[in-house]
Amino acid sequence: MSGPPVNITTTTRAGNVADAVASEGYGQPRPRPTIRNVAERAGVSKSLVSLVLRGSPHVSEHRRQAVLQAARELGYRPNAVARSLVEGRTHLVGALVADLHNPFYAEFLDGLQESLHGEGLRLLIGNSQWEPTLEDEAVEAFLELRVDGLVLLGIAPVSATLIEATSYTPTVVVGERHTELDGVDIVVDDDELGARLAVDHLVELGHRKIAHIEGARSSAARFRCEGYLVAMRRHALAPYIMVEHGDFTEESGRSAAHALLSRDPRPTAIFAVNDMAALGVLTAASELGLRVPEDLSVVGYDNSHLSGVQHISLTTVDQPRRAMGRSAAALLSDRIGDPGKVSRMRQVTPKLVVRRSAGPAPA
Repeated sequence: MSGPPVNITTTTRAGNVADAVASEGYGQPRPRPTIRNVAERAGVSKSLVSLVLRGSPHVSEHRRQAVLQAARELGYRPNAVARSLVEGRTHLVGALVADLHNPFYAEFLDGLQESLHGEGLRLLIGNSQWEPTLEDEAVEAFLELRVDGLVLLGIAPVSATLIEATSYTPTVVVGERHTELDGVDIVVDDDELGARLAVDHLVELGHRKIAHIEGARSSAARFRCEGYLVAMRRHALAPYIMVEHGDFTEESGRSAAHALLSRDPRPTAIFAVNDMAALGVLTAASELGLRVPEDLSVVGYDNSHLSGVQHISLTTVDQPRRAMGRSAAALLSDRIGDPGKVSRMRQVTPKLVVRRSAGPAPA
């Protein structure tokens, strides 16, 4: 228990204040309360405290409340390491994310965390920033913490470290459908359909010279590009196909848009691989003095919260991020309970969200 507060209002000399603070132990770390301290405070045995903290039903409600009250008063936190040794589980899930700057990933994690919390699991997050070395380092850290499961978001398990980790750790891969690993579940969007929805909308608005900024290192990007190509050919617009290489960042979208808009003839519409790249297209259009959508129509992919900002108002393809997060959590929880399950894939259906960034083709 802490002692009475120091009355520093009556102390005028700095030395006296320092002496008073030191005498009370202020500034010194308190020893962590133990399970023995909780037992003594509650007036029960250590074994009964252990039963309460493990959620055992074989404890009276009166004693349970006494133990929990004592733990709160002392600021006691259970030793997670010791508990994991006893249970053989840590109740931790490691989520490895390709780029936390992308709002899609952050919004996906919201849905994932909500569902994991309901399953009694806590989420740890690693950000690879598209760097294979950082991917491996994050996975190694997760494994050292003995996480119960892994979620790979926007990352294909191709490195030796990832392949080894997924061989003995329950894993869900999100956004990557091409994996031959056994015992790995997959959550994906129908990316090809989403791309076709974007192109169809632009064609309905009268556009013919429709360009695409593709992504990198991702099966989602490949399928979106394939959907763009299929739709353009279906509309007999193969002569107008224009694909510019990029990635999923705003800067790459800006750079790719400058390259596309320097062509002659230039495109009247650009379909970007995601919303971040589409924001880069909007920046490039502004730098070149082009009006959106009067001179150039822009369509993104993801329907991240930025796309709905009033002054951006980006037409985009929505993939239900929170639903994907919840689906990933359910698959992972099942696999943790039964690692021998056959691999499963859950595919969500995208839809087009029409806003102001796409309009009729210029005359």
